[in-house]
Amino acid sequence: MRALIFGLLLFLGLHSLRIVADGWRSRMVARLGENAWKGLYTLGALAGLALVVWGYGQARLAPVVLWASPTWTRHLAGLLMLASMVLLVAAYVPRNGLKARLRHPMVLSVKVWALAHLLANNTLADLLLFGSFLLWAVLDFRSLRQRDRAAGTVAAPGTTAGTLRALLIGALLWAALAFWGHGLLFGVRPFGA
Repeated sequence: MRALIFGLLLFLGLHSLRIVADGWRSRMVARLGENAWKGLYTLGALAGLALVVWGYGQARLAPVVLWASPTWTRHLAGLLMLASMVLLVAAYVPRNGLKARLRHPMVLSVKVWALAHLLANNTLADLLLFGSFLLWAVLDFRSLRQRDRAAGTVAAPGTTAGTLRALLIGALLWAALAFWGHGLLFGVRPFGA
């Protein structure tokens, strides 16, 4: 469990610098140079992610169950994950209405992903992993919106075609993960035996 906790602190800590220490981050970027900063940041984030994956895998070997998860929570999680995948894709599909309206659909995707997994899972490791990501996403979304307001950022308008592309690609990604990829990558089939 220590590896999971340390990995979460490292990964989410680095991803929280703009929330809690934006001035320090800016000074470090100026001091080191943008490329050096990005390199160090990437190495730290990858190390944190590797610890999260390894630590969570180790915690799953001896799970500490905290509550009983009714079967319906798995189905609700599947529906929420559809929304999460559409939001994730909306962060990258140009000129879609979701990004124009929500501004930061990737962070919202993380929120929905974490909530879905908290509903469907019931161990201490699940609570640490998904609860930490949910808390981070809530704080990051708030911080991003504040920075947008301060900078007067205006989102590019979305188009119907862009929105439909985001919805379709997101739904296809969700189906691929739900019915094939999740089992292959994580050993858990959300809708299978």
